[in-house]
Amino acid sequence: MQRTTLKAWFLVHKWTSLVCTVFLLLLCLTGLPLVFGEEIAHLDEPEVAAAPADAVPRDLDAQVRTALAQYPGDVPLFVGWDPDAPTVYVNTGARPDTPPQQMHTALLHAVSGEVLPAAQFNQGVMYFLYRLHTDLFLGLPGMSFMGAMGLLFAAAIVSGLVLYGPFMRRQRFGTLRTGRSRRLAWLDLHNVLGVVTLGWALVVGVTGAINTIAKPLEQAWQSEQLGEFAARYAGKPRPTTLAPLQAAVATARHAAPGMRPAFVSFPGTGYSGDHHYGVFMQGNTPLTERLYRPVLIDAQTGALTAQPQLPGYMSVLLLSQPLHFGDYGKLPLKILWALLDLLTIAVLVTGLYLWFKRGSTEARVSELERAAQTEAAP
Repeated sequence: MQRTTLKAWFLVHKWTSLVCTVFLLLLCLTGLPLVFGEEIAHLDEPEVAAAPADAVPRDLDAQVRTALAQYPGDVPLFVGWDPDAPTVYVNTGARPDTPPQQMHTALLHAVSGEVLPAAQFNQGVMYFLYRLHTDLFLGLPGMSFMGAMGLLFAAAIVSGLVLYGPFMRRQRFGTLRTGRSRRLAWLDLHNVLGVVTLGWALVVGVTGAINTIAKPLEQAWQSEQLGEFAARYAGKPRPTTLAPLQAAVATARHAAPGMRPAFVSFPGTGYSGDHHYGVFMQGNTPLTERLYRPVLIDAQTGALTAQPQLPGYMSVLLLSQPLHFGDYGKLPLKILWALLDLLTIAVLVTGLYLWFKRGSTEARVSELERAAQTEAAP
């Protein structure tokens, strides 16, 4: 590699790394417990015995009435099912467009309707870590900033691989030159750990950047596809008397055989317009359970309106969200994600050490040239 090219790649790697390192340390540290977020959440949930196979689930409309009794004055927003326990959750709020941070959650036994202890959206350490990880408590601007840091991280990974490539051709993989200087040993450790975590870090960085634009993508989908159906109801007020929810879900099940309902959005929440229930169906495999298929049910008549297909960008978003936290292979994959997260923290720490012990740019480039020219030990 020519010296000018090597210097250019070195500068790209140096500055992209420096700009994003502190924030990446924050993301790695907060992301570590979030990988096990589902398992941690279950620790605070009550033990619910599995329902008999022939048990008849309680009527969903009765479940909603029970939830609203817990929060007088609220309106129903979402109803969903836990695939791993016989429970139903109902989200309520003061108005149909209540943001998640202000929603209330009621957790009910799917058969008996017993009210169970439920964690709320805006409480607890995990909520604090999640907001810190996703948007720094700044909303969309903070989320966009974190997305930019993710893209800089991807650039740092690619430029680091380019710089390490010539060295790898001359040295055995995993070489640590401990007999010469401490800084050189740290450089080798930084390079080796970087290569080991390269694929994972690139996947997590890119999916994280994609997830930061989730809100704009959802809004685009709502305006494009849901707006088409909402236009048919132009000028009509939002219905005040709704068709039975139980019947609406049954209609959606019939319209999407082989799938199960994941959650239902009520009119006005933004997920199904002002005149529809949105029954979001999911498959039964680790992949298809992430690709929701919405079924729109007229909230006043209970009739099937449409089954709009999710656009490609929404499918990419839905697949990237669980991939970011290793949520495809259950606990074994999450443990692997956690180990790689720890290794990435080591990469960032060694990179900071190398920067504090830095020399001039010319000296660093010369060092890279010498490293690339050193013959492998026999």
